[in-house]
Amino acid sequence: MLIHQRTLQNEISLTGIGLHTGRECTITFKPAPVNTGYIFVRNDIDDCPEIPALIDHVVDVLRGTTIGIGEVKVHTTEHVLAALYGLQIDNCRIELSGPEPPVLDGSSRPFAEALLSAGIAEQDEPKNYLVIDETIEYHNAEKGVDIVALPLDGFRATVMVDYKNPALGSQHSGLFDLDKEFLDEFSPCRTFCFLSEVEALANQGIIKGADIDNAIVIVDKQLDESQIQGLAGKVGVDASHLVLGENGILNNRELRFTNEPARHKLLDLLGDLALLGMPVKAQILAARPGHASNVEFVKQLKKYADRNKLARQFQHEKKAGVIFDINAIMKILPHRYPFLLIDKIVEFKLDEKIVAIKNVTMNEPFFQGHFPGNPVMPGVLIIEAMAQTGGIIMLNGNENIQESVVFFMGIDKARFRKPVLPGDTLVIEAIMTNKRRSVCQFDAKAYVRGELVCEASLMATVMSKKS
Repeated sequence: MLIHQRTLQNEISLTGIGLHTGRECTITFKPAPVNTGYIFVRNDIDDCPEIPALIDHVVDVLRGTTIGIGEVKVHTTEHVLAALYGLQIDNCRIELSGPEPPVLDGSSRPFAEALLSAGIAEQDEPKNYLVIDETIEYHNAEKGVDIVALPLDGFRATVMVDYKNPALGSQHSGLFDLDKEFLDEFSPCRTFCFLSEVEALANQGIIKGADIDNAIVIVDKQLDESQIQGLAGKVGVDASHLVLGENGILNNRELRFTNEPARHKLLDLLGDLALLGMPVKAQILAARPGHASNVEFVKQLKKYADRNKLARQFQHEKKAGVIFDINAIMKILPHRYPFLLIDKIVEFKLDEKIVAIKNVTMNEPFFQGHFPGNPVMPGVLIIEAMAQTGGIIMLNGNENIQESVVFFMGIDKARFRKPVLPGDTLVIEAIMTNKRRSVCQFDAKAYVRGELVCEASLMATVMSKKS
């Protein structure tokens, strides 16, 4: 596993036609300083706007991954990014003379070979790996998609595709060593589609640059002569050059690998993983992935990375089962004794869910006056503990956390189910249900020994202390 960041020694260019836009484009790869990541530059537009290749800038996933800021876009980024990610290059400026990189042969191999010919330079800065230490899952039941990241001190990826189509069938592929396998066994794998899709794609105007040399077309239906003539006109090819073929591939083109489609799906997955902005140490298992599901999975990884970043920022010493201890909590929340009512955070999913622990002891100041002789924790303080738990999930993304404060705007559906007594341990779970700008809503529940003791829906806003 490489340790130091890498960039290019020299710049290098390639020219060709974009797969979907059909426009000619020259792509130039250039060296970049440490911690730059991948940045696309549209030098065909005034002021040469830049678009960092990051998940937050994904604007479309229709037959490819498009990134953009405002009106400026770069289409079909995945093959370029897969080449950079597969060669473990961390920093690169990617200048384009058009809206879409050239498709070339439909794989990442031409880009990878160009990058290697430019030379790879090691930089004096360590790589910033995202180390996965828990299972992270994405599941889409409607499309039958499952993508999972498992802990691993390294990187592996396995992909299974099953289109329930006899022309392709089920395939799988696994990449276990980027250094040894990426260039020769995965970068040459070409993009593909089914013959039944071609006309619809052409009608949508998204394969203007496609031809029989830059994509594999899998024959999943038979066409008569007039249909072949119509299809040829749609894709701008002479009908005499189209043959349905006997091997299941248009024009009897030979596959570079028997499972080339599955390998290309893995290649696409690498390109979309690059949008995380850092290399991953994990084992990735993907069933029936596509660009839309890849992007959603990378969003899950980003939330995990952001949570870890916050944990490192506030929690100096890593403790088993603890995300934030009391010292970290006091760096996040302004509350102090006797009004700091949570002791630690044990689960934290950014903008989704947080679980806090409150140990209730007889030393709590409120027990002196709240039913003396028969002490019961005041219900309003259980709600306050819920509110403080929610306050942490609201402040998590605020860079100026010391200058911000959470104000609660509403409490709804509050119910007290059972009394909380000295010696009890409150487990408080808050789940964010809605977030708009600085206002969010979340449902909170408090448990003792697995039994629900209190629940409420809360609304709050983050404000600057100065205002």
